Amino acid sequence: MSQEIRNIAIIAHVDHGKTTLTDGLMEFTGSRDEGASMDSNALEQERGITIYAKNTSVTYKDTKINIVDTPGHADFGSEVERVLRSIDSVLLVVDAQEGPMPQTRFVLKKSLELGLKPIVIINKIDKPAANPDLCEEQVLELFLELGATDEQSNFPVVYAIGRDNVAKLKMEDELVDLSPVLDTVLEHVPAAKVYVEGEALRAQVFNLGYDNFLGRLAVARIYDGKVSKGQNVIIKHEGQENKKGKVVKLSGYVGVHQIELQEAFAGDIVLIAGLSDINIGETITDSESAEVLPAISVDEPTVKMQFLVNSSPFAGREGKYVTSRQIGDRLEKEMEINVGLQVERHGDVYDVSGRGEMHIAILLENMRREGYEMSVSQPRVIIKEIDGEKCEPFEEVTVDVPVEYQGSVIEKLSNRAFIMQNMIPHENQVRLLFEGPTRGLLGYKNQFVIDTRGEGILASRFIEFRKYAGEIKKRQVGSMISMATGKALGFALFGLQDRGELYIGAGTEVYEGMVIGNTSKGEEMTVNPTKGKQLTNMRAAGNDDATTLVPHRPLSIEIGLEIVQADEYLEVCPISVRLRKQYLNESERKRKAVN
Repeated sequence: MSQEIRNIAIIAHVDHGKTTLTDGLMEFTGSRDEGASMDSNALEQERGITIYAKNTSVTYKDTKINIVDTPGHADFGSEVERVLRSIDSVLLVVDAQEGPMPQTRFVLKKSLELGLKPIVIINKIDKPAANPDLCEEQVLELFLELGATDEQSNFPVVYAIGRDNVAKLKMEDELVDLSPVLDTVLEHVPAAKVYVEGEALRAQVFNLGYDNFLGRLAVARIYDGKVSKGQNVIIKHEGQENKKGKVVKLSGYVGVHQIELQEAFAGDIVLIAGLSDINIGETITDSESAEVLPAISVDEPTVKMQFLVNSSPFAGREGKYVTSRQIGDRLEKEMEINVGLQVERHGDVYDVSGRGEMHIAILLENMRREGYEMSVSQPRVIIKEIDGEKCEPFEEVTVDVPVEYQGSVIEKLSNRAFIMQNMIPHENQVRLLFEGPTRGLLGYKNQFVIDTRGEGILASRFIEFRKYAGEIKKRQVGSMISMATGKALGFALFGLQDRGELYIGAGTEVYEGMVIGNTSKGEEMTVNPTKGKQLTNMRAAGNDDATTLVPHRPLSIEIGLEIVQADEYLEVCPISVRLRKQYLNESERKRKAVN
């Protein structure tokens, strides 16, 4: 109870080393089990990114340090915003080679606005092209550009190699362990307010969890007083009627583990079960007269798509949960914890809105792994009216590419209504900064990988809603549609592969109306991938040579969401991902096109 507490969050652009550093700090302080990681979710481990904000705590020099590891991808920015309200300082991790990136700007801007004083960790200083001095200079420029105060701009710097669990305060120092990071935290992060006997409880919810037995869980920072297991509490929200609840279970964090508590005090971060209708930003108190803590706002969604029952001929083959009610129940459950998501029901169709394609793709991937099967429509940006004008979401895009590919990137993004703001050359690389409508980015990322031979890095962040940018010219490929149901044969595919790119290989089951590839000339083409070789009793030289198929491009959810057309659905099943026309029969498609 009398132990000093420091509350910090680790923030950074995706892949700059937050989670590795957090895991290292747990290991250094003896709070980490062997092999345990903050990225415990299977999807996080596969993709190497943090999707969900997570809490841990370590003890160093008799001080408890609560650490929140935050996502770095822009689509999960709503997680970061909430976390920043619950802590007293941030460790801003920046890659010594890449320097500040779009999400660095986003998370830093939010931190500075809240009056936090960041500690900068220049990470990966062992990279071949690492330039810690230049990186530090760029970080200072970013601080000044974002309107940091003199005190905020005078930030402490630690140089680190997170992967090796070592850090130092000066470049000439020796690398030994991570104590320079924790010593800097103790020196520069203010201690959390201590518990005062008799003071009213005030805690604020900044994240939500869900348990099948306990229901909704509230992750909260205690600002004043104490909370006990079994305590009756009041839940307050500005402008709303007070609600009552009871703390059924109380937990804290040690390393990656939750430990059950009987009581917790001012300064701590806890998990509370039993408050079934608690929401983000609400104040938990035990006094009718206690002041409500300032509300937490979350940025609104920018992209939406429809979720509906899978109605293809192969429906129900793989899925365990296939009905509209089951899909709706799962989306309701997701909204319990995923506050960046919005769901509206229209009959048997669900309009799902999120912060970006990745945000919704992660939800789809989780659902398919749980046994759900559904169809989803093409992602569309959310258009709204502001002061009588039609407006749409705009993004800031940062592109790092080898010099020889810059022309192609500039041309493609310019065609998609993006305007270049800056160009920064660095040896044989160039950094290009653009601003343009989110609509122009939909379906581009895969093309970007092809145009830059996989050597480019593209990162984006939502800026604001601006005036509608008008018609956008995108690279158009047509769909190659199966006219038959059966097994695709190598002979048929060999004859089709010159017309475009195939999404299936020999032996794949297909049905009428399924999209099996694209056509490079942009026209829709109905084909028969099940057509076999005509057999005769005549033999000719060379006729029996083996047909060589070019490797096809298997569809994933992300690729599917990029290439699905307005008149198509992406069929998401536990094992398969397929593209199909909304109307499977060709004559029906023609009739609908005329109407």
